[in-house]
Amino acid sequence: MSTRRTRASKRRRRAFVGAFATVLAVLVVLALGGGLLSTLQGPRMTSVDVDPAAATQASGSRLIITTNQSLNDVTADQVTITPATDFTVDTSGRSIGVRFTLPLYDATDYTVTITGVTGIGSEPESTFTESFTTPALDVYLLKRTDSGDTIFRTDLTGEAAVPVFENDHIEDFRATANHLVVSVRSDDDKPALIVTDLDGENPADMTLPGDGQITLLQSADRGDLVGYVYSDAVLTDTTGENSALYTASLDDPTAAPTPVTIKGADPRVAQWRFVPDTNSVLVLTFGGRLLLTDATGDSAVDLGSAVSIDGIARGSSVAVIERTDGMLAIDLTDGTESPLVDAVDTDGLQGTVLPLPGDQGSLRPFALIGDDGIAQGTMIERVDVDGTTTPVYSVAAGDALLQSCVSPSGRYAAVIIAPDIVANRYDTYLLPVPEKVETHVIDLDTDDEVVALSGFAISWCQVPLQ
Repeated sequence: MSTRRTRASKRRRRAFVGAFATVLAVLVVLALGGGLLSTLQGPRMTSVDVDPAAATQASGSRLIITTNQSLNDVTADQVTITPATDFTVDTSGRSIGVRFTLPLYDATDYTVTITGVTGIGSEPESTFTESFTTPALDVYLLKRTDSGDTIFRTDLTGEAAVPVFENDHIEDFRATANHLVVSVRSDDDKPALIVTDLDGENPADMTLPGDGQITLLQSADRGDLVGYVYSDAVLTDTTGENSALYTASLDDPTAAPTPVTIKGADPRVAQWRFVPDTNSVLVLTFGGRLLLTDATGDSAVDLGSAVSIDGIARGSSVAVIERTDGMLAIDLTDGTESPLVDAVDTDGLQGTVLPLPGDQGSLRPFALIGDDGIAQGTMIERVDVDGTTTPVYSVAAGDALLQSCVSPSGRYAAVIIAPDIVANRYDTYLLPVPEKVETHVIDLDTDDEVVALSGFAISWCQVPLQ
């Protein structure tokens, strides 16, 4: 027999089932409507990932846009970057990746716009726009004094210099994305490579091949890989290493360094370079052979004889070298060669050619000699790919040009000079440097001097003074 309580319970169950069905129907409608609305509206941007600071330091940084649905492939003609810079684009699932081929300018507002973005199986198009600002640059410089040596970090005003590492005897240093690696010598003339954070903290000694000499210290553009040339302190005709190339990771300072041993080649290295964006090195032996090899020496390609390696621009696979019959540009991806374009409308004896990132040509110093044979100074010119020249910086007669370097993006040049070189005595280090050294920073877009800094070995330099 049905009771009042039983009938009430049945009514509640029917009400619950009805309410549940209503909610379920609403959810289904919302889901279908949401899917339909998404299809009608096209893809929507859900997140953006970009590191503006890293983008100014090395090529290959990326801006990644993630959306709410899988995408059809995006092509380069759908992407606009302001101000313009070289890039590549790829699409993977719900993400679009824009890779900056070269480092970006510092202290610059960038806008990336991607048009005509469509989801797989849908027609409506979306336009994505993302803006970001790159930070101002910091650089590191080395200053030697009679009371000790210091590595400073400073901005390009020169008014915010901060000492980050001090030692009685600093031969050289390099800065990577995460570390400083500093070549020092102790009071008993023993070498050391010290790895620190970028603020000079947490120093650690790297394992070295021995107690000899460390020269030609360099760092790869990516990662924390460094290399150097090592020679034993005592050499004989049959014993000791002489100018042997080693590589090492800053992530594991205590690990034994890796010798770059090329089978059948002269083991003595006169010059070498990391090849940008690869794990390869370009080596010039004492025997005058130019060799392209991996970081261990196990796989090497002989590129013929050469006199010198002038440089390889960041983000490039083209090296500028000198052979006995002239200057050449050699593509390290396939070994093809072409004569280096001659500079037009310029005088003087050409010095070391510094290739610039991208298609910006090169920087070249020209020593000016008067009719009487006396040096009249040095003019540094920017030489475009067609040979057109633009004066960048004039080094006065009596001053010595020590080195030219370029910022990762190619926006700035650093010109390192020793004023009044006759009276400016050299120190007695393995890498000797005059007592007074100035680093002049030039904006290559305007050819205006930005700042003059006291010190040398600015962290843009890929190789030591030579």
